[in-house]
Amino acid sequence: MTQERSAPEAVKKESKIEVIKRNSRHLRGTLEEALQDGRPLFDEDNVQVLKFHGVYQQDDRDLRQKLKKEGKEKHYMMMVRARIPGGVLTPEQYLAFDELADRYSEYGSLRITTRQTFQLHGILKGDLKATIRAINEALLTTLGGCGDQVRNTITCAAPGHEAYHAEIREDLLAIVDCASAKTHGYHEIWLDGEKLPLGAEAGEEPLYGDIYLPRKFKIAIAIEGDNCLDVYANDLGIVAHVDGEHVTGYTLLVGGGMGRTASVKDTYPRLATPVAYVERHELLEAVVAVITVQRDYGNRADRRYARFKYTLDERGIDWFRAELAARLGRPLAEPRPLHWQRAHDHLGWHVQRPGYGYLGVYVPNGRLRDTETARYKSALREIVAEFRPSVRLTTQQNIILADLPEAARPLVEQKLKAAGIPLVDELSALRQSAMACVALPTCGLATAESERALPGLLPQFEQLFADYGLADERISIRMTGCPNGCARPYIGDIAFVGRSLGKYDIFLGGDFYGTRLNQLYKELVPIDQLVAEIRPLVAAYAAERQPGEGFGDYCHRVGLERFRTAAAGELR
Repeated sequence: MTQERSAPEAVKKESKIEVIKRNSRHLRGTLEEALQDGRPLFDEDNVQVLKFHGVYQQDDRDLRQKLKKEGKEKHYMMMVRARIPGGVLTPEQYLAFDELADRYSEYGSLRITTRQTFQLHGILKGDLKATIRAINEALLTTLGGCGDQVRNTITCAAPGHEAYHAEIREDLLAIVDCASAKTHGYHEIWLDGEKLPLGAEAGEEPLYGDIYLPRKFKIAIAIEGDNCLDVYANDLGIVAHVDGEHVTGYTLLVGGGMGRTASVKDTYPRLATPVAYVERHELLEAVVAVITVQRDYGNRADRRYARFKYTLDERGIDWFRAELAARLGRPLAEPRPLHWQRAHDHLGWHVQRPGYGYLGVYVPNGRLRDTETARYKSALREIVAEFRPSVRLTTQQNIILADLPEAARPLVEQKLKAAGIPLVDELSALRQSAMACVALPTCGLATAESERALPGLLPQFEQLFADYGLADERISIRMTGCPNGCARPYIGDIAFVGRSLGKYDIFLGGDFYGTRLNQLYKELVPIDQLVAEIRPLVAAYAAERQPGEGFGDYCHRVGLERFRTAAAGELR
């Protein structure tokens, strides 16, 4: 089932990074030597290998110009990303990350990602091994946090006592175990594990082989009806069908992905396509088969076209279905129709099981830190230490405190309020659905602000919607510092995608349930004009919307050209 099949010669051409992976000896590179060389940075080959270990080399971009004037090199530091399947943490694991942020991060904060895991920013090279070792001591890992492999596998963060919750968790963990890199090099480098004899690493990676996947590969498991995790944005989306309290099977969706390059017009975001239904006992075999298709046929010559979506669009869905059926050795069942009723992030108090509940806590852009107005980091540390809830990270960058006795609810809520942390009934619908990527100063790809810009924009948009009687409407705003789409902007009602410092492309017309891409409305709009650009559409929506019609649905129905034409007329 995982045997490599021959692919056309054009596909076998390799980019520079493919050569680095092939020569890395299953992700060893020369990392061990580099950790002892006394330099604050890694060379380019090791930078690429590091990604597979959950590490990105970055620098503080706020300091670049100053350091350059002083004749100094960049202030290099690392971002460490853990792999936390389904975003589920024990109290002890959560507290371990909290302590690591204090001990090793220059920023002293934790960042929840859109894939239900933690990032630690500002880790110096000299502290990298100790950081990764501590994460492993907490019974988690960073292997698979980044790199050309299956990334952190996500699912709905909301807990429950029904049998299907446990079944989905069991299936998720089986996928994680099977799709995780098996290299012993990770333990050799970071955990002082015993080294394999020279040459013994051959065959270490039964799924990935010597050069792993052409690009990253994202898997999500949703429960039909609840698309809180944007299942269509994943390379492989898995939708659970529940009958009573049990999972009967899964519909598979393939080829989703948000990344694009603004200057390369034939790169694009894509929603995953439903291709097949599998019984529950067939899921793992099917997942492995899907991964191996991309392993064997993905573009390894040009990384701009290496994601699974391009493989599918180049060869066609019919080709893929035939290839998948051949690998499984049986015809594929048709995908089941999918219906969605909600896509919110389970904020607020919910009954989990008799006598217990869970509390979804809003975290602005996923950043856990203490400020003058809100002590997120210290308050949550105190709550977790005292009440010992299980902790679940959500794909909209929030936190769920689960397994809380009902009697603890008022005490927990009181602690949150005392720390300046709003409860869900204190948040506008707009704020609950807003998301931003990290961007500046740490992301090397960012061309504009995002996490630091969105908080200043949200009050203006809240006022805009209130002006037209729309304060209670669920309208999602997503902002990114570049076109790569880490905050999944291309399926938001409104998206601002950074193109250059202080300027953004505006995308409009996605649907709130994450089943339709939005469309480019205007390019290179200065940040101080974003609200003004959206105002005419909001005014028209308030006056013309149909009953129950969302803002993105309205934009899609009437078309954006009407507003582009009107705006152009005003300029003449």
